[in-house]
Amino acid sequence: MKRSTGIGALLLAAFAALPALAVVGLDSDKDQRFTAYVTGYSYWDNTPPGSTAIARPVIHEGAGGTGTYDDPITVAVGHARRNGQTFMDYPAGTRFYFPRLRKYGIVEDLCGDGDRPQDGPCHSGKDGNPWLDIYVDGRKAGAKAANTCMYRLTGVQPVVVNPRPIYPASTGPLTESGCRVYPFW
Repeated sequence: MKRSTGIGALLLAAFAALPALAVVGLDSDKDQRFTAYVTGYSYWDNTPPGSTAIARPVIHEGAGGTGTYDDPITVAVGHARRNGQTFMDYPAGTRFYFPRLRKYGIVEDLCGDGDRPQDGPCHSGKDGNPWLDIYVDGRKAGAKAANTCMYRLTGVQPVVVNPRPIYPASTGPLTESGCRVYPFW
């Protein structure tokens, strides 16, 4: 078998490092399923801690949402900084459906801090899967309950990008509604 060398190998490596682009570039009128590494962040470990501050508000002024199509939960995505500009792995306003959580989400925040967030796990993903960080809230339930919820939902799982409003939704903030997880497809 002949191995790829030269520019072809470089292009292949470059596209492999950007897993989100392979999905977002598809027909936006139809939802698309893919696998992502899903984690959670809470009121208690947000930046700044003890806040609902978000970097790219679309429908919420602070992190939140109940998980329905009309009120999706805030999702943070990786990003890169180049020449003083921020490039998000998924554009603000991108919607997702998380079958394991039965929640809709919307990109409204950035995951990863520092001068070079592209060097961190939020941008580079995990085991070849893009990284999505969903807001679990926890403001009323407390930091311990929020941490337990984040641990419970973390893992590689199916996600739908550009979902239609046809999927079942379990409403309420993740931590405060019991952090339920469901079998997925």
